[in-house]
Amino acid sequence: MSRSKEGEGIERDKLQQMVAESDTGGRKPTGLVATVLMLVALAWSAFQLWYASPLPFALGIFVLNDTEARAIHLAFAIFLSYTAYPAFKRSPRAHVPLLDWVFALAGAFCAAYLFLFYEQLAGRPGQPTTTDIYVAVAGMLLLLEATRRALGLPMVIVASVFLIYTFAGAYMPEMIAHRGASLAKATSHYWLTTEGVFGIALGVSTSFIFLFVLFGSLLDKAGAGNYFIKSAFALLGHMRGGPAKAAVVSSAATGIISGSSIANVVTTGTFTIPLMKRVGYRPDQAGAVEVSSSVNGQIMPPVMGAAAFLMVEYVGIPYTQVIKHAFLPAVISYIALFYIVHLEALKANLQGLPRRSQSTLAQRLIAFVMTVAGFIVLSGVVYYGIGWIKDAFPAAAFNIVVALLLAAYIGLVWYSARQPELELDDPNEEVFELPETGPTLKSGLHYLLSVVVLIWCLMVEQLSPGLSAFWATMFMIFILVTQRPLIALFRGHGNFGAALRRGFAELVDGLVTGARNMIGIGVATAAAGIIVGTVSLTGIGLVMTELVELISGGNLMVMLLLVALISLILGMGLPTTANYIVVSTLMAPVVVELGAQSGLLVPLIAVHMFVFYFGLMADVTPPVGLASFAAAAIARTDPIKTGITAFFYSMRTAILPFLFIFNTQLLMIGISGWFHLAVTVVSATVAMLVFAAATQGYFLVRSRWYETIALFVVTFTLFRPGFWWDMIYPPFEHTAPAALMKIIEDKPANASLRMWVEGETIEGDQFSKGVLVPLGPKVPARERLRAAGFSLMMLGEDVSIGPVAFGSVAAKLGLEAGFKVTGVELPVERPAKEWMFIPALVLLGLIVLLQRGRAGRKVPAAA
Repeated sequence: MSRSKEGEGIERDKLQQMVAESDTGGRKPTGLVATVLMLVALAWSAFQLWYASPLPFALGIFVLNDTEARAIHLAFAIFLSYTAYPAFKRSPRAHVPLLDWVFALAGAFCAAYLFLFYEQLAGRPGQPTTTDIYVAVAGMLLLLEATRRALGLPMVIVASVFLIYTFAGAYMPEMIAHRGASLAKATSHYWLTTEGVFGIALGVSTSFIFLFVLFGSLLDKAGAGNYFIKSAFALLGHMRGGPAKAAVVSSAATGIISGSSIANVVTTGTFTIPLMKRVGYRPDQAGAVEVSSSVNGQIMPPVMGAAAFLMVEYVGIPYTQVIKHAFLPAVISYIALFYIVHLEALKANLQGLPRRSQSTLAQRLIAFVMTVAGFIVLSGVVYYGIGWIKDAFPAAAFNIVVALLLAAYIGLVWYSARQPELELDDPNEEVFELPETGPTLKSGLHYLLSVVVLIWCLMVEQLSPGLSAFWATMFMIFILVTQRPLIALFRGHGNFGAALRRGFAELVDGLVTGARNMIGIGVATAAAGIIVGTVSLTGIGLVMTELVELISGGNLMVMLLLVALISLILGMGLPTTANYIVVSTLMAPVVVELGAQSGLLVPLIAVHMFVFYFGLMADVTPPVGLASFAAAAIARTDPIKTGITAFFYSMRTAILPFLFIFNTQLLMIGISGWFHLAVTVVSATVAMLVFAAATQGYFLVRSRWYETIALFVVTFTLFRPGFWWDMIYPPFEHTAPAALMKIIEDKPANASLRMWVEGETIEGDQFSKGVLVPLGPKVPARERLRAAGFSLMMLGEDVSIGPVAFGSVAAKLGLEAGFKVTGVELPVERPAKEWMFIPALVLLGLIVLLQRGRAGRKVPAAA
């Protein structure tokens, strides 16, 4: 037994080392060096909190513009990359070699160059000096090495290929050739402007991502991660295949606060994978369930592996809209995974884990209903109560709300302190009992207050994401410092000094860990800026469009499959953030342009979600999925087999992008009311469950081949009823553009304009394409067009595009001044396409009857 325990301890240490190597840096020096690294990480967190706070403007001290803040942000990231990440596997972990100190200081200086010499650089734009070029070249090389250490070779290889393309453009094959760029022009573009390394991606990392990662780190240090895991086990562990279901739910909850797939796997998988194996799941299945659950955390709002914040800038919509569009696909994907593990449990007749005490079904239902009713009542009281306070006491509203928040916090800590201290048993012990449901759920309710503060600031007060995360983080800092002294007080333990010191120690640990978690994201967004800079410098985006168009032969589905495959390949080995920057920069314009030429007019967010999902599938796909390696290490099985099983489980995530490209209602776009919303949510959920049953070959009993085909037909119809309905009722009618201004004027708020334009490419070729222009609030037509970033020129019956604002929605849609408007598509009055749900549900009912008959007779079905 002792040897077994010793082996498990060694295995756990290896897993923690794997997380460190991937997320926070595998080097752990001691003594003065450890103190220096801790203080640098602490200083980075303090700088980011200062930059996000209202204090610089209120006090007029250390006010930074975006470029200066990005330079400081990258300087911290590069310095910590060299000091926290060893150069090679054999490099020392216990101390930092002298050469690494040199690289760290040189890299930090090159990154901070834009901050240190901002005024001089601003005085000579586009005219770099010899020193500027030397610094830029050194900075690029040091950034690439820092990226290799923190993220591995894939990102460096991708960035290097684009650099080679920049300089060797004249020697490339004719189709992708360009004039090339001089060293001065290229280095200036990449390093001394905001078009390359210091572009939008690094800006989002500086403004938004750091604060959310820091918030998640503090929430985890406070004990929320452990609370989510224990709660999931307490609620679900007793069900069929209970540990697998607990893995799905706990990974979803952990994914909300974590931006790392591998950290999610190790955090939750240490408990879930051994218990899944215990109840009968194969080792590769246990690992695959955890991998699929953890990777799906990257598509779960509000963080989405930091891609959500980049979408705000790239798509040009508010953060709250990104969350709204991403929510339903993420939820139904998790529901489907939950159902998959249930089907696996049914097929193998697996059971759950024993509870410490038993309660009747009626008691559990009453407790559930009372809990839900309590949350609804509490939410209503909070929402309308604060609204009333703001109306009744406008001057003192902030102070009153803060006082009520503190009172709620103290009350919930008091309530938590009355519960026994609960810890999960060792999952490797022979006897494992689930924690008590009631005490477990009550033991950490105060953690949810910080999430409430975040959501309130985002959704109700409509503050910026950075400021919302700042206030939520400040509240988490308050919780970390005070929760242990309060619990000691309410439990009568005394020794408040020790409790307070522990609280401050956890706070410092959370601030340091949050900064170290950001090292990889910081250098990833900077390195991805090389790809973005290459696209703007060389025009390779147009080349990618032509290449995909040539290979696909103009076929829309082939084009989408090609884009999906390229996104999958580009995403291999890249972290979520860099992954999204690369695929959105290269592949999103391809879908927009070629789709528009084929009549596929979809909102930009749908296109970006499409490429993001497929880039993310690379996290699962062997042979580079690190999450699969971590899960396989815990499950003690083959990582390739685990990755293949996880990819099979993740097929539900792979079909979603194709579906919401053609049915944007899955992204909550075009929903006309509460009933329509309910129909969309229910139909999408049922469709995903039916798809899971079809791919598993098991519904109520094992499915026959024709039942599986029928289940796929039901899935397709529920997800995309318009495919059949458009054959009967054309959805749009073509109208001449002469009345375009009146059409825009009459469109309801937040509607879209389907408009066809024709123009001429750089090569002189004529083309025609459609665009879907978002119109925003219902205001006069000229204001709506101005908000979209363009104007119209009316010459009799002819209508053409006027000046297009740089970086506007119109520019992102590919509109240019001089394009001729050839027509407008208006929706046709027709019966709702949801009528197609009726035959689909009838077919599903027939399958249910067939399988229930077989289940009743207990006759084994043919596979």
